[in-house]
Formats: sequence, C-alpha cells, structure tokens
Amino acid sequence: MREVPEPTLVIAPSLLAADFGRLNDEVAAIERAGGNWLHLDVMDGHFVPNISFGPLVIKALRRHSNLIFDLHLMIAPVDAYLADFAAAGADHITIHAEAGPHLHRSLQAIRALGKKAGVAINPATPIDAVAHVLDLIDIINVMTVNPGFGGQKFLTSQLPKIAALRRMVQASGRAIHIEADGGVDAATAPAAIAAGADVLIAGSAIFGKPDYAAAIAALKPGP
Repeated sequence: MREVPEPTLVIAPSLLAADFGRLNDEVAAIERAGGNWLHLDVMDGHFVPNISFGPLVIKALRRHSNLIFDLHLMIAPVDAYLADFAAAGADHITIHAEAGPHLHRSLQAIRALGKKAGVAINPATPIDAVAHVLDLIDIINVMTVNPGFGGQKFLTSQLPKIAALRRMVQASGRAIHIEADGGVDAATAPAAIAAGADVLIAGSAIFGKPDYAAAIAALKPGP
C-alpha cells in the first residue's frame, strides 16, 4: 500500500467517466493534472443496474500508475471477490453496507488483505449502518446519487448525512475519510466540503472537460 502524505482535501477522479478506449492515457493525464486518488467503480449488473470492469482492468492500469487506487465495489455478494481485487492492486476497498450478510466480517477480510477498508452508504441507507464498525474503517463513501450510473444530479438531501457522519467520526477519535460520490462539480463541491466531506469523487466534472488540471482546481476552495 502506498503511504504518501495526503492533502486536507482529496480529489479522486472517477474512471467511470473516462474514455474507455484509452484508459492508460486517461489515468496518466489525471496523474499529471494533480488528481490525488483514482476512484474505480466496479459494477456487477446485479447490485446496481450497470456493468463496468473487473480485476483484470485494474491490474493492467496498476502497472502504469502511482496514484492511490480507491476501489468502490458495487457488487453483491462481495466477499468472494475481495482477494482478487486486492491482488489486482487496489489500495482501498470500499463495499456497500448491504453487499453481504456480515459487514463486520467483510471489513475484517479487507484489512487482513492489507488494504484500507471503507463502507458506502446509499441515499436511503442510515448512518447507523457504520456506527458499530468505525474501528474497522478508513473511509465512508456517502453516495450523493443513486449508485449505478454517472452523470446524475447531486442529491442535496445527503448533505445533513455527511454532516452527521463528520460529527460521528470526530467523536470516535479516528481519522476516517468521508467521500462525497456522485454529481460533484464546481457548483456542488463547496456544499459537500462545508458539510464535512474531505474526499470529492468527480467523474464528468473532470473527464468531461478539456483541461483536467483546471477542472480539478475548480473543485477546490478558493484562496
């Protein structure tokens, strides 16, 4: 796992919005543009209504990038695939609270593989889903859209959830990242940050722009 100093605000471009015909070039461009992590959305067509990519694509990209690979598994059941994705080169593995019958056990398995562990919370999932596993997680991914597709509108209803989770994390005394995932762009990023998110996951707001560095900079607070 890559241990590098992290900025106060992490920008994690989502590969789902990239040009899949030139993924290696896209990842290299994000690295040059100042992206901190690369967010990798894995979808199975079962847990969410879409299919993306699997371990072989991640393994191929891993050979060419020094970025932190922030893996988001939108698959169920998830446990049988954790080792494959860890071996492919993921640095973080985030799973959904509903992706298996024993969230605690799944998180233990991720940590046993030497990876940072996260839990993703859908718009209708209450924050209580992570209340009893805070000691096992490094990341909470707050879905600010319904998972499965890029390009959706940011759900402002999730801002109070981000704020409540930030208070929960602060009370725990643990250094847990809170991600805002979905519909994040220059217009919605300030509200997500103000609520307590310290990782912004953005797809079309970056990959859909002609200048990736400028798009990344636009997500950050001004001086």
